[in-house]
Amino acid sequence: MYRTVYWHYNIMNNKENILKCALELFASKGYDAVGVQEIVTNAGITKPTMYYYFENKRGLLEAIMKEYASDLLIKVTKASAYHGDITKTLTDITMEYFNYAAKHPDFFRLQLSLWLAPPESEAFQVIFPYLELEQKAIEELFLYAAKDHGNMKGRHVLYALSFLGIIHTYIGISFNGYTKLNDELVYKLIHQFMHGIFS
Repeated sequence: MYRTVYWHYNIMNNKENILKCALELFASKGYDAVGVQEIVTNAGITKPTMYYYFENKRGLLEAIMKEYASDLLIKVTKASAYHGDITKTLTDITMEYFNYAAKHPDFFRLQLSLWLAPPESEAFQVIFPYLELEQKAIEELFLYAAKDHGNMKGRHVLYALSFLGIIHTYIGISFNGYTKLNDELVYKLIHQFMHGIFS
């Protein structure tokens, strides 16, 4: 029994260690700039060990997205449910993004870099399904809100893109020390966005 528990613990430990090292490297250097050798060296393992858990570098990225991007998507989708108060819903969404970025900065920095990757690249193909679902969740918010705010009608795609763009920009510049992700910034962001769509 002890051996079985230890073996299972060791496997989980190895997988988590590899993912952690890969995420840190991808976030700091960029996905394309990191090779498998650098990942295994930093993780203190051999290539065969990495290939035992993950088929290749893309498999590593897919595992990172499954763990982090899926979690973020659930939170954003839940926060995007419209209950008649567009300002509150947009505030809730922004808070989810800011909180997630603060809690998982390496993942979010990686996501921001992949968001702008060439469409044909391996990295973009891995992340795109998650980005698309986030976009759709926010588009649906604006579709529902258009019933209460006629000037939103037919603009849900543009509004969702613009709103996500503002959120991502503020998170990106916060990582470089130009601002802080706090309640005051959430208020300013929402006020700025709402003024734009209602003016």
